[in-house]
Amino acid sequence: MRLIIATGNEDKVREIDEILQGTGFEAVSMKNAGYNPVIVEDGKTFEENALIKARAVHSLSKEYVMADDSGLCIDALNGAPGIFSARFCGEDSTYEEKFAAIFEMLKGVPQDERTAHFVCAIAVVRPDGTFFTVRGEVNGVLCETPAGENGFGYDPIFYVPEFKMTTAQMPPEQKHAISHRGKALRAMVEKLSE
Repeated sequence: MRLIIATGNEDKVREIDEILQGTGFEAVSMKNAGYNPVIVEDGKTFEENALIKARAVHSLSKEYVMADDSGLCIDALNGAPGIFSARFCGEDSTYEEKFAAIFEMLKGVPQDERTAHFVCAIAVVRPDGTFFTVRGEVNGVLCETPAGENGFGYDPIFYVPEFKMTTAQMPPEQKHAISHRGKALRAMVEKLSE
């Protein structure tokens, strides 16, 4: 079944497509489906923002539309950057700039207090307009030095003690098995298959 992904982030579409392999769902970016609405993410939660994106594309397509809103929540920063993860340090800032700002904000915070978690909320709007949301999370610690070439976004600084590596150092299959997005997508597939 075709699932339009309401995002302009091609890395995210690729990752979603990898995780959905073998489930019977085919991820198609909204751009490849011919939609490019201007979406204002003004929700107060990951779930609200995911639903805003999914509804915006659904209003044009009337197909199954999925959107995720995800981000990094740092405990010592009261959950920041949270829903502002992609726009942290400004719309066009690089991840290197985001990392530098985070490390500056965490100056003086002991390593064992640099706990964080990734959150992924997924909203699906069905052709008839009904919808649901699911959520996945993974816990970790922020490392001082970015490491790894896989993944994208904050993956190089998100260290998972259980595996002794960042999510950017994990092979894709391993990351998908434990990641916030992997967990949320599996919950979504389960719900869509009911």
